[in-house]
Amino acid sequence: MKLTQIRKSHVQEVLRKLDEVYGTTKEGFYHQQDWQLLIAIMLSAQSTDKQVDEVLPALFGRYTDVGDMAEAPVEEIEGYIRSIGLYKNKAKNSKLCCQQIVEKYDGQVPDTMEKLLTLAGVGRKTANLFLSDAHGIPGITVDTHVFRISKRLGWAKGNNPLQVEKELQKVLPKEHWIRINFQLIYHGRAVCTSRKAHCEKCPFEEWCQKVDVDGTEN
Repeated sequence: MKLTQIRKSHVQEVLRKLDEVYGTTKEGFYHQQDWQLLIAIMLSAQSTDKQVDEVLPALFGRYTDVGDMAEAPVEEIEGYIRSIGLYKNKAKNSKLCCQQIVEKYDGQVPDTMEKLLTLAGVGRKTANLFLSDAHGIPGITVDTHVFRISKRLGWAKGNNPLQVEKELQKVLPKEHWIRINFQLIYHGRAVCTSRKAHCEKCPFEEWCQKVDVDGTEN
């Protein structure tokens, strides 16, 4: 069997095991409208899903329309999300993002990567996650866990999230693009952590190439 065939076989084995261990679907953030989903994803940066989920009912109970948040004082928004990391900056971006949605897109969240990236506080990671959750558009969301574990597995060598995203698009079947993010997040928190890879309890150890984030073998 050729090396490329072996590599593809290993990738398929890891993906099958990821589905088995972490499931194929993830419950989304509390929301009723697309703009609320986008804000929830923005709030989740460098915060846990649990922290975000705890503030969303009250936040969206107060701001039921995108225009409500667009017109709200930043200090008021801060009060609802104070328990979340970087809440001051997130409150400012949330208000500005909603203003842009109202003024530039007639109150409707755009559904293309190009337009989403024009919104305050929205980068490729947030945009990819929104497009997949709101519209089922396949996209690979590269956060710190996906970046780290993909390199340890030898799936990617890129030095930044965009490079890794493009590499993973070539390695992973398209039907797995959406769920790879939450699966590797769960795995990164429980087993393959940033401080130490607990290989002794990793279900993927036999397929891992043990390539560290700097590209060296460990």
